[in-house]
Amino acid sequence: MTKRKLVLFIATSLDGYIATEDDSLEWLFKVDGEGDNGYSEFYETVDTVIMGRRTYDWLLEQELESFPYEGKECYVFSRKLSEDNENVQFFSGDVGALTNQLKNKEGKNIWVMGGGDLIHSFIKERLVDELIVTVSPVLIGKGIPLFKEFDFEIELTLKSINRFNQFAELHYEVKK
Repeated sequence: MTKRKLVLFIATSLDGYIATEDDSLEWLFKVDGEGDNGYSEFYETVDTVIMGRRTYDWLLEQELESFPYEGKECYVFSRKLSEDNENVQFFSGDVGALTNQLKNKEGKNIWVMGGGDLIHSFIKERLVDELIVTVSPVLIGKGIPLFKEFDFEIELTLKSINRFNQFAELHYEVKK
């Protein structure tokens, strides 16, 4: 059995922000991409999605016709627990414990989608196996950083670079 990988798949501004201070992604949607910028291809490689509470709440505010990750096992990390529903399970425990449990189950890869605090927790615990970062040709100056400060080094190996019109996708593997 091949061990499942925990993959960070996310877009960032060139200056390293994943959203403005008020959680806006307008800067991202203004950029000319190509197709869905590799999203569908990536989405087929995962069967589990992990997100933070702010990301989940932001999704709900978008008034989508249906939950975008139906059919995937979906976990929402939250400091305050809520009632699980047909789409998500809420989790407030240790990121490492859940990740190791998920990695040891049969299945496809696990997608960590955001936000900033959650990404930091996974990076700090060295749980991320691959990073697929799509860089948008925009400088937004301030906002929610993709990476918070930490006091250690993580070495990466570049696996591939893809171009989707104005976006550059960088795919890295974490050296273990």
